[in-house]
Amino acid sequence: MAENNTLTETLPIHVFSEQSYLNYAMYVIMDRALPFIGDGLKPVHRRILYAMSELGLSAPAKFKKAARTIGDVLGKFHPHGDTACYEAMVLMAQSFSYRYPLVEGQGNWGTVDDPKSFAAMRYTEARLSPYAELLLSELGMGTVQWGPNFDGTLQEPLFMPARLPNVLLNGASGIAVGMATNIPPHNITEVVGACVHLLDNPEATVEELCAHIQGPDYPTGAEIITPPRDIVEIYRTGFGSIRMRGVWQREENDIVITALPFQVSPTKIIEQIALQMQQKKLPMVADVRDEGDSEAPVRIVITPRSNRVDVDDLMSHLCATSDLENTYKVNLNMIGTERKPQVKGLRQLLGEWLAFRKQTVTRRLTHRLEQVLDRLHVLEGLLVAYLNLDEIIRIIRTSDDPKPELMRAFAISDRQAEAILQIRLRQLAKLEEQRLKKEQKELAAEKESIEKLLSSPTRLKNLIKKELTEDAAKFADPRRTRIVARTEARAISRTELAPVEPVTVILSKMGWVRTAKGHDIQAAELLYKAGDEFLAAALGRSNQPATFMDSNGRTYAADPNEFPTARSYGVPLTGSFAIEAQAHVLSVTMGEPEQPLLIASTAGYGFITELAQMHTRNTKGKAFLSLPENAVPLTPIAIDPAAEDPHLVAVTLQGRMLVFPLGELPHLPRGKGNKIINVLTKDLKAGEDALALLRIVTPRQKLTVIAGKRSFSMTFNVVREFIAERGKRGKKLPRGFQRVSDLMVENSEEVRPKQEAP
Repeated sequence: MAENNTLTETLPIHVFSEQSYLNYAMYVIMDRALPFIGDGLKPVHRRILYAMSELGLSAPAKFKKAARTIGDVLGKFHPHGDTACYEAMVLMAQSFSYRYPLVEGQGNWGTVDDPKSFAAMRYTEARLSPYAELLLSELGMGTVQWGPNFDGTLQEPLFMPARLPNVLLNGASGIAVGMATNIPPHNITEVVGACVHLLDNPEATVEELCAHIQGPDYPTGAEIITPPRDIVEIYRTGFGSIRMRGVWQREENDIVITALPFQVSPTKIIEQIALQMQQKKLPMVADVRDEGDSEAPVRIVITPRSNRVDVDDLMSHLCATSDLENTYKVNLNMIGTERKPQVKGLRQLLGEWLAFRKQTVTRRLTHRLEQVLDRLHVLEGLLVAYLNLDEIIRIIRTSDDPKPELMRAFAISDRQAEAILQIRLRQLAKLEEQRLKKEQKELAAEKESIEKLLSSPTRLKNLIKKELTEDAAKFADPRRTRIVARTEARAISRTELAPVEPVTVILSKMGWVRTAKGHDIQAAELLYKAGDEFLAAALGRSNQPATFMDSNGRTYAADPNEFPTARSYGVPLTGSFAIEAQAHVLSVTMGEPEQPLLIASTAGYGFITELAQMHTRNTKGKAFLSLPENAVPLTPIAIDPAAEDPHLVAVTLQGRMLVFPLGELPHLPRGKGNKIINVLTKDLKAGEDALALLRIVTPRQKLTVIAGKRSFSMTFNVVREFIAERGKRGKKLPRGFQRVSDLMVENSEEVRPKQEAP
């Protein structure tokens, strides 16, 4: 039995998997997802353009069915799905997708509102756009490398000899394996200006190049609101993001949106606005409608509910809550001239493309010089024939193989002899000889010119600059995307959307909170959960946050509209804030952000601040009041900024009272504050005395001291007797009034003492 000598290669499965995946990844990166820096095209786009040029579909030609082109592309160069290939062709024909379209379409090629609404390829017709000639015009001039197609029966160009940096002009986007690319489109005049500047100044900085290239120039217009310094940094690193915002204007009482960010559909914007209206999040908008047509594809009309609506705030809200403002990633990742993927900054990108262009022009000139030299060589042989016409005719008539005899007789080359043998009888006229001499003279001058160009880097550079400038002039147009400075978009909060009305926020001892409409609520008489009772209430407006302070000196802020109504027991604050287990909420405050407050603790320290300093968005609260051991905060006291000569009255648990000017306390954003009254002395143990009550009184007011059921009133002249230096112990109140339960401040003419002081 014969032995089987077949050799079998064995590989571990992990090695085989790694190799296979790596091969696949490299294929996707190099031959599918990333553009080549030279022509800015991916293989599928390159093959579509080449197939169209082979079909004779140049800009002046008649349109042909798109199916004809796609059939040639799939059958000859790109054996992939017809749908994906046709979508790539459609993209190149859409003026709202490509800054400079490469294909000119006839039929339904999609709309701004729905780019994928294009008709099937059997219904549409196409030809190359005039701009595409910049990629194809030098294709047959020896400028590019060629390779076999997928089955080896045809040759296709490995890249196009682009006359302009299409990689920047039209941009590209794609996702490969482990990398992606997002190259935005740019304006042709700006890019060529930067190229010319870099040719003249090879050491130019990114800032100098950005003096020409302001930023991306998207085909749909709109505005770029990214700061210029950030755009420069994007061009320096090749990474970043561009923020775009739609363009709108006032027309009588309406707001008309006339431009949208790149690839944003007007229908989607209208749906987003309508959804907010349905959810009652846009009460200031009465109607939104689409008035776009073929002449103005983008025209969204928004009708405010009244003339009092702040249009700027409304549009800022829409920018923040819809695609009217959008962010676009920038990732200048492409395949370089060394056939390696790399993220390139603007200077490196333009420098590498200019090197590619120089190489292309050099190849074109070299190829043309070879043609000129070959033709001059042929002309030299033809002129020899005209000088010896009779002898040449004799040799041709008498010789069986005239070519070798001609070569020997006149010392000419095989190429020249073949050209002589190809002469027709009608070309033997004398005028033909004159035409050949004229052609020889012209070609000699062209040869000299090309040799000068190839031998002089300066001449070659000037030629490249001239061609760049001339090509740019053919397709130059104004910038469509303006770069402007705008304020950051801000969504209107629920508090701002809700009607502004007076509210009362009610806090219970167990930390349950609720909101009642109006200021005439008897909070203490409401129903509370078993074991719970009224603690505090704050009067304010529905657009003001409710600010809470716990026993650890931390503050919390919440929208009062988020709390349930006074008909319920409310909700626990622990559900909204991360309040520490051992802490409990002691007070609630509302008012304008600039409202001055007196903040103090039972340790006898305090300071003056503004209500805004207590606000925070952090659910864990804000460390606001620093507390010594065993101390707790007192309820914040609102200060009347118009009060004349206000004095602070401080009373301790032991019945000591101290009065001093309020201005002696510092203004602080947070902290412990300065000493108000001394509650810890040598003859008293810690904790036996503490600051109990604080009030602010002016010379026009009276102070009523309440101790249980007893009370007495003091005019300001009597109050003066308790004035002392801030931080002292204070004076004892009269006997029987040393366990003070409350202090009341009233205007002098309205106060009637309940009981005279003993």
